[in-house]
Amino acid sequence: MNLNHAATFDEREGFAAFLLRLRGRGTVPKALIAAFEATPRRGFLSPHFHSIAWSDRMLPIECGEAIEGADLQAAVIAALAIEPGNRVLEIGTGSGYTAAVMSRLAARIVTIDRYKTLAEQARQRLEALAIGNVIVRQADGSNGLANEAPFDRIVAWAAFDSLPRFLLDQLSSGGIVIAPIGPDEGEQVLAKLTKVGSRFEREDIGLVRLQPILRSVAAVI
Repeated sequence: MNLNHAATFDEREGFAAFLLRLRGRGTVPKALIAAFEATPRRGFLSPHFHSIAWSDRMLPIECGEAIEGADLQAAVIAALAIEPGNRVLEIGTGSGYTAAVMSRLAARIVTIDRYKTLAEQARQRLEALAIGNVIVRQADGSNGLANEAPFDRIVAWAAFDSLPRFLLDQLSSGGIVIAPIGPDEGEQVLAKLTKVGSRFEREDIGLVRLQPILRSVAAVI
């Protein structure tokens, strides 16, 4: 699997427009921009969507799932404030793209998805890019990954119906969780939870519409 073919004119234009949108919303860390630039987004999408890879639209991937728009992914990863030595848990591997971006910022990423197909495809894509600090697993992410805690950062790409306090128990001191909280249908609040001693501080950083977290692993796909 070769993910390093040259970007088309549309893709280069799309990336430039993406950067302009980010800068229009405030300061963007240079390390984050470099991580996005070094990660070929087209390689994580169907060829049908390469020309709009850098749009803020959700785009379909396998197993009836979707990859979040580039702007939302950037906003979430920026809010995580990942530091070089961090261990990160990602709930919802999807195409593997955000794990690939975060791998360039953190020491280690553990990313889990309930779908075997998505986990295997993500693993292949990461191997093709010679990314060696990401562990991909098919697992039930609805309760986090307590047996491998603590993590310094946790990000969930599916919504919980109430505050996922159990994820705070899986954080190191000073760690950060970002997760959507709200109903299955309609808007959810994207919450940033920072662990401070035995308590946490909450900051709501936006509204999203993401799929609800599903329990168990998929039996077939």
